[in-house]
Amino acid sequence: MTRDQVRQAVLDIIIDIAPDEDFSAIKDEENLRDQFDLDSMDFLDIVMELRKRFNLEVPEKDYPELISMASSVEYLFPRLKDWKLAS
Repeated sequence: MTRDQVRQAVLDIIIDIAPDEDFSAIKDEENLRDQFDLDSMDFLDIVMELRKRFNLEVPEKDYPELISMASSVEYLFPRLKDWKLAS
């Protein structure tokens, strides 16, 4: 996966969790929970979806790495770069 594909994968997960939010102006450096009014259960849903979709375990100690879109991509890219998307 490219960085853009990782970003889109995270965005797709968030859209599934919070479908009523406006995702047209995401600020990559801002806290995702604040931008989209996500609560702790929503955040855990994101982590669980990463596990489900990509067989990727995110240890609790690494949760702060998923605070913004930019930090999420930085954290996930090395772990997903060899992941092949279905055509």
